[in-house]
Amino acid sequence: MPYASIVLEAGESVVTLARWLGHSSPTITLDYYAHFMPEAGGKGYSAIEALFRRPRSVGADA
Repeated sequence: MPYASIVLEAGESVVTLARWLGHSSPTITLDYYAHFMPEAGGKGYSAIEALFRRPRSVGADA
């Protein structure tokens, strides 16, 4: 389905897409379209990595 693949590749959430497609659960959407999400997990990984690379300010509590 071109619509779903375009929406996922654009970065829309699976939950939102599932709602738009009328799926009863995002799991159904993932079962069919997860392969259109090559960047899945990349944003979260980048956010955590940036957090650990951020310089600590002087006097900051741990």
